[in-house]
Amino acid sequence: MNRSHAIHIETWDSLLDHWHQTDYPLQWDCLFVLPSWLKVWWHHFGNGCEPYIVSIRNNDRPIGVAPLWTRGKTARLVGEGSVCDYLDFVVEPDKAHAFYHLLLDHLKRKGIERLALNQLRPDSSVLAYLIPVAEKMGCQISFESSDQSFALDLPGSWDNYLNVLTGKERHEIRRKFRRLHEAGQINYRTVDDVTAVQNEMETFLTLFKSNRPDKSAFMTGQMDSYFRDLALAMARDRIVKLSFLEMDGKPIAAVMCFDYQSTMYLYNNGYDKNYRSLSIGMLCKVLSIKESIQSGKKTYDLLKGSEPYKHRLGGKPIPLYRCDIVI
Repeated sequence: MNRSHAIHIETWDSLLDHWHQTDYPLQWDCLFVLPSWLKVWWHHFGNGCEPYIVSIRNNDRPIGVAPLWTRGKTARLVGEGSVCDYLDFVVEPDKAHAFYHLLLDHLKRKGIERLALNQLRPDSSVLAYLIPVAEKMGCQISFESSDQSFALDLPGSWDNYLNVLTGKERHEIRRKFRRLHEAGQINYRTVDDVTAVQNEMETFLTLFKSNRPDKSAFMTGQMDSYFRDLALAMARDRIVKLSFLEMDGKPIAAVMCFDYQSTMYLYNNGYDKNYRSLSIGMLCKVLSIKESIQSGKKTYDLLKGSEPYKHRLGGKPIPLYRCDIVI
């Protein structure tokens, strides 16, 4: 190892300090590996294991961070599973090749024989930098498509967005909004400060569980606690947004989104099944897209899954990959 490079094992708090250092050239592009998110995830799903958060520093400045956990001789990224849509390492692009070479060498010396990496986007640093480095180091690599997510590029205006849709879908959205406004007094509101988010999570979770039996079954006590803690942590970081569609003062649909960099992420949603005939679940999402356009966002990320509404709202598929590296 170059003498100017050193391995450090980070804590959740030191990782948060790195994120707050805006003069560092690390790229925290992946929402799901932000320190606050990973800390909450680990608290609820770490199952008593110990995280292994490795950073490599050059003259005490990190050039990359690997938020890993290990079991036996296998290392994985923290955050796997249904509540983190995609994962990655945090790297300084100009130093990525050096970071990954040093990381693989370190893991090998520590007795790690395999990196099992899931939920990787095509633009992840794993695909861009780690795989080429691993190939040059003689590692065995297996790589396959595992899932897909959807996202749409946001135009500069609401009218331009509607024009992107098919004529049929554009007509349907306008028709559904007319029916909605004929049914009662409509209001759409968003909260994002800590106190309001904490107070409104009960309403969001009630709507989430009310519209489908499978969603109610998904929201176990453990998952309920995770959602509340995640919303509060991300509110402190000024990233979460809870939006509610109301009729005559009553919340009938809601979306939980994350506003990070130039992208709005639609994380989850729910609605009152008694109002299903008014398409309130779809319309609440459309209003979230409209609000994102008005706030200047460039991308609306519909995240993992192939639900039909994602096509209808203009989403384009993004493949997700699984990669195994035998070191």
